[in-house]
This record gives sequence, C-alpha cells and structure tokens, in this order.
Amino acid sequence: MNNANLEKVVALRHELHAHPELSRQEVWTKQRLMDFLRKNTKLDVVDRGRWFYAHYASGGARPNIAFRADFDAVAIDETIDLPYGSTVPGVSHKCGHDGHSATLCGLALEVDQNGADRDVFFIFQHAEENGSGAIECVPLIDERGISEIYGYHNMAHIPEGTVAIKAGTMNCASEGMVIHFRGAPAHASQPEDGRNPALAIADLIRMIPELTVPEEYQGLIMCTIIRVDVGEESFGIAASEGRLMLTCRGEFEKEMDRLAAALEERARELAARDGLEVDFAYYDVFPETVNSAEGVKYIEKVCRELGVEVREMKAPMRGSEDIGHFFKRTKGALFLLGIGDRPEIHTTEYDFPDVIIEPAVEIFKGLIRNN
Repeated sequence: MNNANLEKVVALRHELHAHPELSRQEVWTKQRLMDFLRKNTKLDVVDRGRWFYAHYASGGARPNIAFRADFDAVAIDETIDLPYGSTVPGVSHKCGHDGHSATLCGLALEVDQNGADRDVFFIFQHAEENGSGAIECVPLIDERGISEIYGYHNMAHIPEGTVAIKAGTMNCASEGMVIHFRGAPAHASQPEDGRNPALAIADLIRMIPELTVPEEYQGLIMCTIIRVDVGEESFGIAASEGRLMLTCRGEFEKEMDRLAAALEERARELAARDGLEVDFAYYDVFPETVNSAEGVKYIEKVCRELGVEVREMKAPMRGSEDIGHFFKRTKGALFLLGIGDRPEIHTTEYDFPDVIIEPAVEIFKGLIRNN
C-alpha cells in the first residue's frame, strides 16, 4: 500500500474516532467519508440517504465486485487517554468501525490510482450495531449487478494480521424479543382482585432451559435473559404489567425463529391461564451470516499469495453481523483479521489498531485481482 495513502487513511480514522455517532445518527460521519473520497479520488460517490457507495468504472468485462464497511459507533464512554479520543460523552468507536471505514477508503485510494480490470463498488453502511443498516443497502446488489461482496472485522485474541474464517455460518442469527404482559392493578392487600403478570413471567423464565435443549435443534441455539420489569415502585399496588426482554440466537435463522415461536406459544398459554393480555415485539434483528464456499476459497488463495496465515474456525461466532443480508443475494464472505492480545471490542479499553489497515487493504486488492 502506498505510504501516502496509508498516512491519509490513518489520519481519517483518528478523525472518525474523535466524532463517533450511534446507529441511524451518523450524519457527520457519512458526510466526512463522502468528502474524503470526493477530495482524494475520481470515483463516482453516490449518496443514498443514510448510507452511500463509491464506484470505480473499469470498462472491463469481468463481473462486478463490492466491499463493505460499517461506520456507526456504540454507547460506551471513552475512558482511555487518546490524542484523538471521542469528543462525544457516552459514545465511542469501541467496535472498530472507524477502522473498517478507513480501510475501505484506503482501498478506494489504491484502486483509483492504480486501476482495476473490473468494476469495484465501495459500500459504506450505517447502523450495523442494531442490525438495521445492511438490509437498506441490499437493493444495490441487483441494481448494479454485483456478483460478490466481501468485508472484514477486527478481532482480539487472534494473532495480529492472521485471518480467521469459516465456510457456511460465520456469525449466528440473533434478535431481541420483548414479551409484554398486561393484567389489572389491585391494592397490595387484596391481590386477588387484580391480575398480576409476575408468576407468568417467572414460569416462562423457568421454561427457557426446556425450550433450548440442544438436541432439539440443528446447530447452536441460545436464549439469554436481558431484563425483567414487573410492576411499579409502590408497595401499595400489586403489579399489573410486566416485560421480559430476551435475546434469541441461533446458528441457523430458521432454528432461531422456531425458538421464538415456541416462546410466543408458551407466553400465550400462560397469559390465558392468568387472565392476561400479551404481545410481542422484536428489535436488533440479524440474519445468520453465511460465507459462500467460493468466497472463502478466494480469500484463502489471496492470503497464501500474500503470506498471510489463515485459521479455519471450527464453530461460528455467537455474535451477529448484518452483512449476512448481502450474502442472501450474492456470494461473498466475511473474515476476521486478528489484532493480537489487545482489549476486546465493546470494552472501554479497546481502540482499533491502525497497523491492520494495510494488510486488510492488500487482501481486498488481492480479491479484486484473483477471483
């Protein structure tokens, strides 16, 4: 990678880090990235509202290829002392999306300056953290005839610069589930006059182990209790409303959906038993991320040529990634790039290491050339 290009994108990464924005609030971030590409490249930069893409037109006949980076931050305070630390209280780039976007800008600079024999699309995506961003970008796949798409995520406890990847399910599907029970209030001295949802919620929680027996599902299945809210802070009133918040997770989306359906069925039965109303809402819905066998093969081939170590993952990551929406429409793959024994993502001590930008760009360049 050209040293001047690397210096530019590292400086850009620090600038992005200092101005983090949460999912669906990334106004400054998106504009700064667009401005950077318009100033430093001749690429066609196309604004699509909450997200944008840049396009390198080759005039060649090879199939189109795309690369995706996310640019939202998370609701975590910046507590470490950085010269480019977050200027926004309670918000910081503790997942490394600033680094992912800087990497994609680095690739854009290299392609713009050196050319390619195929059209390349650089997709800059909002709102990955809550799973709502990629699905808004997916229509571009069909609109521009994109035949394959790639992305990466930085990851601790993998040797720095080492790639980890898996064919098939790379990241589990997940969704946040809220079960809302509504009964009727009563004086705490006469609870029999009301309808209290506490017992229904307690019984549903006790049912979770039997609803998540591994042998009953294909692949990993999980249900994590996130929060329980019942009643009000008043000792004179018996509870009349309650909410149970859960995260359902599965190696396969259809199995996760089957678990959610079973939870809904049990909740309705308990509501009927106790004279309650019940409804359901879903948030932060992520698909499974399924790497195509071809995409994994291409990444492994490029890594061999670059002398980059590749580790085959034996199991999918439990954490989710909404790039899986793209893979429902075209082939591609997501890989992990190791950052060594640095702090993990989504922790206060984490900061994206600039040292992995260059190897990530080189792997992306290899994918443009070699598949």
